[in-house]
Amino acid sequence: MTALTATPSWQALAAHHARIKDIHLRKLFADDPGRAERFSIEGGGLFLDYSKNRITDETVRLLLQLAEERGVAKRRDAMFAGEKINTTERRAVLHVALRAPRGTHIVVDGADVVPEIHKVLQAMVDFAMRLRSGAFIGHTGRRIRNVVNIGIGGSYLGPEMAYRALRPFSDRSMTFRFVSNVDGADFSEATWDLDATETLFIVSSKTFTTLETMTNAATARAWLVQKLGPDAAVAKHFAAVSTNIPAAITFGIDPANIFGFWDWVGGRYSMDSAIGLSTMIAVGADNFRDMLAGFHAMDEHFRTAPAAFNLPLLLGLLTIWYTNFFGTQTIGILPYAAHLARFPAYLQQLQMESNGKHIDLDGCVLDYQSGPIVWGEPGTDGQHSFYQLLHQGTRLVPCDMIGFCRPLSQQVAQHDLLMANLFAQAEALAFGKTADELRVEGCSDHQTPFRVTEGNRPTNMILAEALNPATLGSLVALYEHSVFTQGAIWAIDSFDQWGVELGKVLANRIIPELNRDAEPVLAHDASTNALIRRYRKQRA
Repeated sequence: MTALTATPSWQALAAHHARIKDIHLRKLFADDPGRAERFSIEGGGLFLDYSKNRITDETVRLLLQLAEERGVAKRRDAMFAGEKINTTERRAVLHVALRAPRGTHIVVDGADVVPEIHKVLQAMVDFAMRLRSGAFIGHTGRRIRNVVNIGIGGSYLGPEMAYRALRPFSDRSMTFRFVSNVDGADFSEATWDLDATETLFIVSSKTFTTLETMTNAATARAWLVQKLGPDAAVAKHFAAVSTNIPAAITFGIDPANIFGFWDWVGGRYSMDSAIGLSTMIAVGADNFRDMLAGFHAMDEHFRTAPAAFNLPLLLGLLTIWYTNFFGTQTIGILPYAAHLARFPAYLQQLQMESNGKHIDLDGCVLDYQSGPIVWGEPGTDGQHSFYQLLHQGTRLVPCDMIGFCRPLSQQVAQHDLLMANLFAQAEALAFGKTADELRVEGCSDHQTPFRVTEGNRPTNMILAEALNPATLGSLVALYEHSVFTQGAIWAIDSFDQWGVELGKVLANRIIPELNRDAEPVLAHDASTNALIRRYRKQRA
């Protein structure tokens, strides 16, 4: 493949950027009355207005040309077909199969994976229905009312984010907690007020060896046995989501309560697999299926919509535009919905673990920037903390702003206020306020320079009718495929995460050095050796 920066479309984009980079959004809108309508598209239940970006028709044409030159559509089709596009691990990438309807055929290594997916899904449904109805009882005969999901990374962020997002659809008679941090305080806080006789732990670990997850699982097991007595109680109070069934059985988990998934499901793409068991228990099987339908609707949109009307493709290309041509370092994710409080954190892993790479598919070092830093908080909270920098800071920060036309609460007037803030912030970021406008309003000469907001700050506006299970699925899939698009342009493997492994290896080496009676021989760098010695001394 031709080097990215040497492609004709890249060169054309660089020249185009030099010509338009200083044009203000005020002028772009003034010169083009039809801009908002032309730069708005819809698909998978979502509406995207991308008119408040520093782009022209020529920008979009060149970005689409770049996608064609880099074979985004071909790589997309290879993913949907089950080809092993995760080349460093020689694996297929088939999170899209997790939400494929019955009757769909997706073949990996000669086997159709869809029937097995629906077999696991049905097992999840049966288990969730028994738990929600009270038919599943614990060791003492009492029904389960508390569910604690133990995982880390995608095995934690996905279920927690989904539970918070869909809490209005959940069974409010049940309590759901999420434990991920190996800090024992995380487990203690999650369980301090729970009755062990009514508590189920779901251990989510593909290999059943993940250090943090299995440490917390062992702590949960000890907590349960201490309160209930015999080891046999474990079988009635634990479930597992794992590919390592023998290890889960050895732990004491009933084989009937072990739910599998596959090596072609990456952790950060797994919330719609059995990793979502706690989500299904919380919201019920029908709502979980609605979420899967939302995922699938966006999958089909990404797979079939023409490039110029393809939401994930355009969202990914706009990230390329700002990251590689404007030199931006971050993307703000600003959901105007309190229930999406954990959505920015979820997207942090999705984006930064997928595209935080410096090597291309040929093993060569990149000579361009890849994955941006993702961050954010819900509106209107963020308006009173970091929006000052967005409006008047020296850094350009593209933002995705997300809103819903119908409220989940009965406070309709407050929802109007929320949405007014959403639209106003996007308008203010785009157009700002000039010194002349301030003077007309009577602003003093002393204050005027401090109150000028230059505008020209780009935003994408994503709207949906309401935040519900289907919308959440579509929204997550939108970003999954946007991340895919970016990775395809950058020619990187968005589906491995080798950078995570080194820290794990070193941690396993350090663990025994912290708790030996006699000081071990330390062979780290001088700083790490000194830190270990200081910790040992103060811990003692």
